Amino acid sequence: MRIAVLGTGAVGGYFGGRLAEAGESVTFIARGRTLAALKSHGLRVSSMLGDFTVAPAMATDDPASVGPVDLVLVGVKAWQVPEVAQAARPLLGPQTLVVPLQNGIEAAEQLQAVLGARPVLGGLCRILAWLDGPGQVRHAGLTPSIAIGELEGGLSERVERLRQALGVARGVTVETPHDIRTALWGKLMFIAAVGGVGAASRAPAGTFRSLPETRGLLAAVAGEVLALARASGAHLTDEAVVKILAAVDSLPETATSSMQRDVMEGRPSELDAQLGVVVRLAREKGLPAPATGALYAALLPLEKKARGQLAF
Repeated sequence: MRIAVLGTGAVGGYFGGRLAEAGESVTFIARGRTLAALKSHGLRVSSMLGDFTVAPAMATDDPASVGPVDLVLVGVKAWQVPEVAQAARPLLGPQTLVVPLQNGIEAAEQLQAVLGARPVLGGLCRILAWLDGPGQVRHAGLTPSIAIGELEGGLSERVERLRQALGVARGVTVETPHDIRTALWGKLMFIAAVGGVGAASRAPAGTFRSLPETRGLLAAVAGEVLALARASGAHLTDEAVVKILAAVDSLPETATSSMQRDVMEGRPSELDAQLGVVVRLAREKGLPAPATGALYAALLPLEKKARGQLAF
C-alpha cells in the first residue's frame, strides 16, 4: 500500500511510522528541520508499546514528486488543514482515500471543499504523544487508535478494506464506527474539556481532575458539547459525560493535551478547533455554552499573541 503522510508531528509520525515499520510504502511530506532530520537519521519513535526507527525514511517537501497514492493520512494541526488540502492534490488518483486525524469536527469538510467529496473519509485518532525533537516522537499514554468511516454513515467495502490494510501495524487499533460523525463529536467532548481546562489551569490531568472546581468545569464543558452534538444530529446519550470523566480518570497523572502544551509554550494552538467551534455553533443554534465560552475568552489573548496579532 502506498501511503503519504501530510504532517510529520506526533500524530503523523507515530501512525505513519507504525505503517512503515509494518512494511508499507510510506512517504512523509515534511519541511524545514523535520525534513532534514528524517533524511539524516530517519524517524525515531519511543513508545510504551516498543521503540522503533524508520531509517531510511522516505521524505520530501514536494507532494508532486510522490504522485498518486492509495492513502493520504492528514496529520497536521487543525488550522493547517485548508492549506495542506491544496498541497494534497498531486497525491490523488482515482481510488485514493484521504483520512484526516485532526482534533475537532471540521477537517473532513475542509478537505472536501478542495479535493471533492469522493476521496475523503471521516477520521480521528487517539494517542498521548509529543515531539522530543524534529523526527523524534514520544508515545506516552493511551492505546493508539484510528477510527474511520463514511461521512454519511454506514459501512462500506472501501472502509473495510482500509481497516484491514491499516491493521497490519502493531501498536495501532483500527475502528470502523457505524456513525463516524457521532464518534467525532464524542472525541470533541473529551478534547474540549481536557484541552480547555488543562490550558486554562496549566495543571496536569492528575491535578485538574481531582479538584472539585476543575472537575466540575470538565463536566460542564463536556455537557455543553453534548447538547450541541445532539442538536447537530449526533447520537450520544447522557452517559457520555460520565464516560468522558472516566476517560480523564484513566489518563496518566502527568498527562497534558497538545493544546495545553502549545498554549504553555507560546505556540499557536487548536483553540478555535477545540473550543471556538463550540462557541460559534452554540451561538448559531441558540444554545448556552457559558463554561466553554469563558475558557475560550480567557485563552484567546494568548492565542492572538502566539500568532503575532497581539503584543503584551
